[in-house]
Amino acid sequence: MKKALLMVVSALMVVTTACSSSDGKSSRNTATPTSVPAATSAGDASKEPITLSIVAKDLMGDDPGVQKLVKGIEEGMKAEGKNIKLKIVPVQSGTYSEKLGLLLQSGNIPDLIYFQGGDYQFAVTQKILEDLTPFIDKSTNVKASMNVYNQERMKNYPYLLWLSPPNSAVPVVRQDWFDKTASGKDLLANPTSDNYYTFFKDLKEKSGAKYAYTVAGTLDELDVMFGQSFGLTSTWIKGDDGKYAYGKTTQFEKDKLLFYAKLYKDGLLDPEFLTKKWDTKEKAFYDGQAAIMAGTQGKVIDIYNNKSMSQNGAAAKVMTLPPAKGKAQGYTPVDISKESRGFAIAKTSKNKEMAFALLEYMAGQKGQMLDKLGVEGDEYQIVNNKIKLTDKFAAWFPHFVESTVNFKPDKEFDPATPYFSEPASKSLQMFASMSTKDNSFVIPAELAAKWDAASAKYKEFAADLVTGKKSAADFDKFVQEWNAAGGKEMTEYANKTIK
Repeated sequence: MKKALLMVVSALMVVTTACSSSDGKSSRNTATPTSVPAATSAGDASKEPITLSIVAKDLMGDDPGVQKLVKGIEEGMKAEGKNIKLKIVPVQSGTYSEKLGLLLQSGNIPDLIYFQGGDYQFAVTQKILEDLTPFIDKSTNVKASMNVYNQERMKNYPYLLWLSPPNSAVPVVRQDWFDKTASGKDLLANPTSDNYYTFFKDLKEKSGAKYAYTVAGTLDELDVMFGQSFGLTSTWIKGDDGKYAYGKTTQFEKDKLLFYAKLYKDGLLDPEFLTKKWDTKEKAFYDGQAAIMAGTQGKVIDIYNNKSMSQNGAAAKVMTLPPAKGKAQGYTPVDISKESRGFAIAKTSKNKEMAFALLEYMAGQKGQMLDKLGVEGDEYQIVNNKIKLTDKFAAWFPHFVESTVNFKPDKEFDPATPYFSEPASKSLQMFASMSTKDNSFVIPAELAAKWDAASAKYKEFAADLVTGKKSAADFDKFVQEWNAAGGKEMTEYANKTIK
């Protein structure tokens, strides 16, 4: 969640640029807000402040950084004529989505609610979340800070607002190791799966790594590179008969898994990929056991780059690799059915207008400077009329707006302390130029159990095929089991839902 070169901020204005969640499309609640929004209207700063209650995963009242953020928000909004007092509502320790659900079920419903899963129950089933469309339509800053994926998701599911790049991963390799290979240039010129296989073997040999690619317990992190090249251009694939089939039950998936099995057999895929966690995956990369791993474009790639150079030297900066080219080319298609996380406004709130005014302020330049950079004199300084980040900035991260689409500081960043590193900025640009929309939809509550059961069947079979416990001959039987577990009903629903 860290650093970017101002010289590329202008490019990032057009870049779409978060942990995801439900697939699919919901029925839209079009009820008019009880308070018609005026996102930029000013309140009377001389009156007693309006108390806004807010709950969010990373907003903890006893955190000095959060206290500083809250003070900055209150003072900044008051200067614009909106006198508020932010009240942080605590959530019990544990899984955030579960503990938040218990809080809301108890009747303690804050004005502003940050969800990270579990929102569908309250938005669609219990209908206690406000449709944000009228607020956004009247906004200036929020609207300007939305990328194309934000816009599409709000059309499909207008209850969560998360001004962030898509929480999508891109693969990276150490630049010094890439430069040692003879096949690297050919790969970039023509990144087919066959050329990637050759590059992986070359990379393993020249770098001394134990294997080329590591993932954290899921093949999804391999799919970011190879999925579309095998024809998996969306979750649901339209056949010659005009009907949709789940992509992971098609010949495209079979061919992809057999390619992964080859990587595994030839020692190019981490042999412990099924049991790797995020921390052990990253450690394997930093320690030189793995040559490639995937991470979220922008913010996470910045962290990977900084840690890699810190541990292995300046030459070990990371570079983003392109997705493989075949039947198609692109990183994993982006789910536009809904935001997987974000802020909602409660229908029970008596201060809906002011609650959205807070989001509008944070999407403006003063709000973004505070949210992204911290407080002048602490997290950054103005030196020679440039923004120079201090050591304290490393502990600061945005709570409201991660996107740089509308981030336009009035001063340049000191080249020694860019907001994003060059690799992080490059990852954003590459994803923006090679990303496509998915056709996934929100899974309705009545089919959730069947979807989970069918998904479990796929994960088990995919792992067995890649590790050699199953063969291509077992694929048809897997499809039958997937359908029996609930896939048949899901496919029927998909064909009724996808337009």
